[in-house]
Amino acid sequence: MSDAAVVCSHVSFAWPDDTPVFQDLSFTVTAGRTGLVAPNGSGKSTLLKLIAGELPPAIGSLSVNGTLGHLPQTLPLTGDLTVAEVLGVAAVIRALDAVESGDVSEEHFVTIGDDWDIEERTRAQLDRLGLAGLALDRRLGTLSGGQVVSLGLAAQLLKRPDVLLLDEPTNNLDAQARHKLYDVLSDFGGCLLLVSHDRALLDRMDRIAELGSDELRLYGGDFTAYEEAVRAEQEVAEKNVRTAEQELKRDKREMQQARERAERRASNAAKNLKNAGLPRIFAGTMKRGAQESAGRAGQTHEARVGEARARLDEAGRALRDEQRLALDLPDTQVPAGRPLFLGEGMQVRLGGRPVFAEGGVDLTIRGPERIALTGPNGVGKTTLLRLVTGDLTPDGGEIRRNDGRIAYLSQRLDLLDEDRTVAENFAAYAPRRPEAERMNLLARFLFRGARAHLPVRVLSGGERLRATLACVLYAEPAPHLLLLDEPTNNLDLVGAGQLESALDSYRGAFVVISHDERFLAEIGVGRLLRLEDGRLTEAGVSAV
Repeated sequence: MSDAAVVCSHVSFAWPDDTPVFQDLSFTVTAGRTGLVAPNGSGKSTLLKLIAGELPPAIGSLSVNGTLGHLPQTLPLTGDLTVAEVLGVAAVIRALDAVESGDVSEEHFVTIGDDWDIEERTRAQLDRLGLAGLALDRRLGTLSGGQVVSLGLAAQLLKRPDVLLLDEPTNNLDAQARHKLYDVLSDFGGCLLLVSHDRALLDRMDRIAELGSDELRLYGGDFTAYEEAVRAEQEVAEKNVRTAEQELKRDKREMQQARERAERRASNAAKNLKNAGLPRIFAGTMKRGAQESAGRAGQTHEARVGEARARLDEAGRALRDEQRLALDLPDTQVPAGRPLFLGEGMQVRLGGRPVFAEGGVDLTIRGPERIALTGPNGVGKTTLLRLVTGDLTPDGGEIRRNDGRIAYLSQRLDLLDEDRTVAENFAAYAPRRPEAERMNLLARFLFRGARAHLPVRVLSGGERLRATLACVLYAEPAPHLLLLDEPTNNLDLVGAGQLESALDSYRGAFVVISHDERFLAEIGVGRLLRLEDGRLTEAGVSAV
């Protein structure tokens, strides 16, 4: 549908505690694929709910031109639902079965409507999303998280929507499922508005929409083009700031020089009047005239300084706080080739069943290797990392570890004490560092001033990541092997960039589980391992 669109007109919205989210927001998104980006907490999911009619705006209006489909980030589904019920086709299929068995009641024909091919369309949609062979009577509770997400998308696509809203649709999807989704969305011909931190998916968009509290800015092209445009804007903004700073300094200098000249002239005039022996009234008139002239000149220079300050403020507002992490981590360095972990024939049994194939799996990690561990969901990748850390004892095989410290960052980022502040957690991990040094290091992780004294439980996802990285990377002793399990899940693009810069500074070995291909490319992975069908195999780095 070429005229499919979302129109937002002067919308304001606040939470019940009066925390504002949007103020006088207006925009139009037309047909095509649009990626919606902004830091976590900026209101992306809230905006989709407003568009879908799930939340009412306080002021303004939102309208959708065409049939709407909406896939939220958290699906409101229960485990006892069947696949057919989730897809919304259960009643139609029951009616079709009744008609085929000879029941020609009118109610069945009403239920079926024009959907005589519903089973074929449903099967085709499931196949396209990698769910081929999924029984329609299967219960939701038996499916993986990734299968549930793909099923939710299939349900929306079966509505044949003109406008499709998707909130983080690649969460919990493995690499194969992600590529299936990429292909499906590439074929979507309506108006797609998509929230995602998946940069590979954002690079398949026609335009990028950057969300602010009172503005939605549209950039033509994919996410890479958006980054280039923002970078160019930043270069211009930085140049404008430098120019405005120079102009302000010049105008301040000229104002000071003008004041000094006026003071010298006033002093010289007073001496000349006294020496000239002029009548007092005449001398007073001349003195007032000089003062008024100096005052007018001073006002002119003050106005110029005020204008220069205003230009500097305006130029400063155009600057973005990129919040990149600048770290130095010499204590994490590991000599090249030094063995950190050796596992031979490792096997684990869960519920009496082996996780890995017969003979177990072998894994060797040497410093300072950068390893990506990939594979479908549910094959045992997290189990393998827990064997490396020692959190899990193998039921078979041999394991040898170096004396160097191993640090593990789970998906939940649950290493820190929730009730302690960031500074208190950091002190527990690095007790021998002086307090002043610890505060300086926390500032590098963007915890400055009062932010360092916030309890961990109130931190956002990105802040929690930074706090965890600070404690782990500067721990005593520093880690020589770092294990990361889906670290970019639930991170916004700024947070993912901060993680990339931290790993770029890290000098030890790491193993990372991730389906985010762009992230793996950015962190310089040199070795790719794939776990599938219980077997761990080496794959070329080009496969990342």
